[in-house]
Amino acid sequence: MQLMDSTDRYGTVSRTLHWGMAVLLLWQFFIAFTRMVAEDSTLDNLLWGAHKPTGFLLLVLAGLRLVWALSNLAHRPPSVNRLARLGHILLYGLMLLVPSLGLLRQYGSGKAFEPFGLSLMAGREGDEISWMVDLGNLLHGELGLIFLLLIIGHIAMAGIHRRRSGDVDVLSRMIG
Repeated sequence: MQLMDSTDRYGTVSRTLHWGMAVLLLWQFFIAFTRMVAEDSTLDNLLWGAHKPTGFLLLVLAGLRLVWALSNLAHRPPSVNRLARLGHILLYGLMLLVPSLGLLRQYGSGKAFEPFGLSLMAGREGDEISWMVDLGNLLHGELGLIFLLLIIGHIAMAGIHRRRSGDVDVLSRMIG
């Protein structure tokens, strides 16, 4: 078992973070999609309570993943090209930005936030901080959609590189 990344493939830690977050992101987008198409339905009422805790978990994992990636930067497999590098930078940026905007909106609302029973933000009295709520309302969902589209593009390009003759099979680096 290879924990650290190498120039040939990603190590166990990188692969676990990648695929674990992939599953959580799929779950998160399913919850958001359910909210979008069936708000206030039984399924929405069942799922929606998991959205904020899952988003917080994804933010924590994204932070860990970024620290791990930077600590392995000299050992990681090289990017296929500049566009791939830019795509990965955007993916990492949105992994951090989308849930951060959700937290900003939550804080601005003055409501308590206790993901998984942990008191992260106590509720507070007084008016909401409108610029925080407005910024979260304006960008959280829209950037989440852009994030989803980039993820779909990421998956598509991994498939293209795997099948196209002469390309680097980037998926095998992450499969192990």
